[in-house]
Amino acid sequence: MVVGSAYSSYRPARMRWLPLVPEHWNEQRAKTFFREVDERSHTGHEELLSVSHLTGVTPRSQKNVTMFKAASYIGSKLCQPGDIVINTLWAWMAALGTSRHVGIVSPAYGVYRPHCVDSFNPEYLDYLLRIRAYVAEYIGRSTGIRSSRLRLYPNQFLDIPLLQPPRPEQDQIVAYLRTQDAHIARFIKAKRDLIGLLTEQKQTIIEGAVTQGRDTNTEKRDSGIDWIPCIPAHWETCKIKHVAAFNPSRSESASFRLSDASVSFLPMERITTEGKLQSVESRKTSEVWEGYTYFRRNDVVMAKITPCFENGKGGLLDELPTEIGFGTTEFIVLRATERRIRPAFLAKLLSLKTFRILGADAMTGAAGQQRVPLGFVKNFRVALPPLDEQDQILSALQTATAEQDIAIERIRSEIALIREYRDRLIADAVTGQVNLRGWRPGPNDMISDDDLAALGDDEAESSEDEDADVAA
Repeated sequence: MVVGSAYSSYRPARMRWLPLVPEHWNEQRAKTFFREVDERSHTGHEELLSVSHLTGVTPRSQKNVTMFKAASYIGSKLCQPGDIVINTLWAWMAALGTSRHVGIVSPAYGVYRPHCVDSFNPEYLDYLLRIRAYVAEYIGRSTGIRSSRLRLYPNQFLDIPLLQPPRPEQDQIVAYLRTQDAHIARFIKAKRDLIGLLTEQKQTIIEGAVTQGRDTNTEKRDSGIDWIPCIPAHWETCKIKHVAAFNPSRSESASFRLSDASVSFLPMERITTEGKLQSVESRKTSEVWEGYTYFRRNDVVMAKITPCFENGKGGLLDELPTEIGFGTTEFIVLRATERRIRPAFLAKLLSLKTFRILGADAMTGAAGQQRVPLGFVKNFRVALPPLDEQDQILSALQTATAEQDIAIERIRSEIALIREYRDRLIADAVTGQVNLRGWRPGPNDMISDDDLAALGDDEAESSEDEDADVAA
């Protein structure tokens, strides 16, 4: 038998989004195999689990998450190995999976336990439930007033048909996909390492420009700042609070507050570590006026919580779709003083590696929810050239870092393409488009969970857990 060939006969699937499936595979509604359970933690001391659209259900201690820890997890839902865990709010983004751990999850999650533990290989189900065909089914069955707040309720999930190959075939599919995942993860890790090197190069260029200027021959003087030995003699030094307003108050009227006017909404995951916005949501003003951080176009935002602060999450909001916006409470907002500093120059200063290292050392709070103190940011001393020279430096940096920017974008495109390839590979395997019964691993195909770590997202994951806990 040729590995990867088709099965001998196929039939139409019960779920409309699926292709033809092998004739001998079973297909029954989820309630045939699973039931909803609602067991709660009495101590809150069990392993805290996180749910990701990329990596499924994993211990939060192993993930680069951005949300803070709650004061207590008493009353959280318990789950067992083999349970399906679904973030009700983020099912439309495939934020679900099967757990391999005893642990606790948000009370807002749905937990579903198998009637028979041997009916599915949990890892096969983990792959199956996150393919695009199933995500389309979740979207179609979810309800809500806005596409980003659709909820998949238990009765809807349990009515969805699940594909069930014979158990030996499930095991074979899992072995094959884990092997391919290991190869893909190694590729992604190598590409991320290269991005790291290019980012270091870019940071060195930026730090040199904003602390030394463009002209290396200009007269220098002692800066009086610990982290900058000397600066151009005509530059001044100051604290950031002298050139920027922090968390500016809202100037809009009360009538605007209660209106249906559209404003931008910016959760942490929608801004990159290079200050770029990704598909900013639109919300009604009345929905976000309370409980979120306020900002305006051309403000500078920076994450204050670990690890987002250290990773450089934040940047200049010069491309904000609306004049005002709201975002996570884990942002610090700075508004540049017009006659002292350009907003883009302020953003460069806050992106410096030295600023991030010193800020991380100053963080306070319990482990897992540390934040950089506002006082540290306000009193951080910087060197400041005249406005015209700031403009020249910013213009020069666009050219000086263009090579790194182009290379980084190209590498990210390669990572996106390999992820698309992986999605197709998984979908074909778990729906029986390829017959893997004759596949055998090679001598170099031994893998461990550590080999698969790079399959996680390139940015710190936050919203899928954070929004569920808020909803609870």
